[in-house]
Amino acid sequence: MTESPRPVVPELTLGNSVRIPQLGFGVFQVPADRTQEVVEDALAAGYRHIDTAAAYGNEAGVGAAIASSGIPRSEIFVTTKLRNGDQGRARAAFLDSRRALNLDVVDLYLIHWPVPSQGMFVQAWKELEALYRDGYMRAIGVSNFLADHLDALYEQSQVLPAVNQIELHPGFQQAALAADTISRGIAVEAYSPLGQGRELAGAEVAALAEKYAATAAQVVLAWHLGSGRIVIPKSSDSARMRENLAAVGLELTQEELDLLDGLEGGRRIGADPATADFSQF
Repeated sequence: MTESPRPVVPELTLGNSVRIPQLGFGVFQVPADRTQEVVEDALAAGYRHIDTAAAYGNEAGVGAAIASSGIPRSEIFVTTKLRNGDQGRARAAFLDSRRALNLDVVDLYLIHWPVPSQGMFVQAWKELEALYRDGYMRAIGVSNFLADHLDALYEQSQVLPAVNQIELHPGFQQAALAADTISRGIAVEAYSPLGQGRELAGAEVAALAEKYAATAAQVVLAWHLGSGRIVIPKSSDSARMRENLAAVGLELTQEELDLLDGLEGGRRIGADPATADFSQF
């Protein structure tokens, strides 16, 4: 039996010319003892962009899966993130992540949350800039940064973020923040892109799924892709992984993209970056 060809995932070019697969695979809430198996399944399905974080406690499993996959390292894009409680030791924390992943170079390293109450994210960013200049990362960026947090970086930075990873799904689109981020030359990456399943049963999504003989998740992922965002769905089910990845073959019309834009409902799932102050330990 002939194996199906791997879906061709489009890539975006970041501000520093590094190319990133537009549809990746997230491992948030994947248990450490299952991460290697789950990521091996994702790589076998065709994903070449894996998103993890020190706070998830599963970087070692990601690294083990990459090592065992037989896929050339140059073909896999790896993102990890700095814990909130580690902003005062960003260099050491990154080296801990690098060791856990068993990688010489991380493709993208993000400050996970600004935690403005700590007043340390600019200091942490300067450490990331130094690590980037030393060649430890191919790109650096941020996650959950609002416009005022980006302003603070702009005032004191030499290297601008390549990515801002934010909560973004049909029910919570952060359109103003996304537009501001893009206007600065920063790519928008959507986490919780399916709204943790909350918006998949809506009439508009269901109608498009029926029209295209697609799943509701594929419709929402195609909306993200058609809107120019990087997107990182997650699933521990190998069949669902493949279904999600197949969204790269679905192209919505501009009218359909606009229709899904109209589903904004202000329904945030995660914490508010303006006030979030947890350590992630």
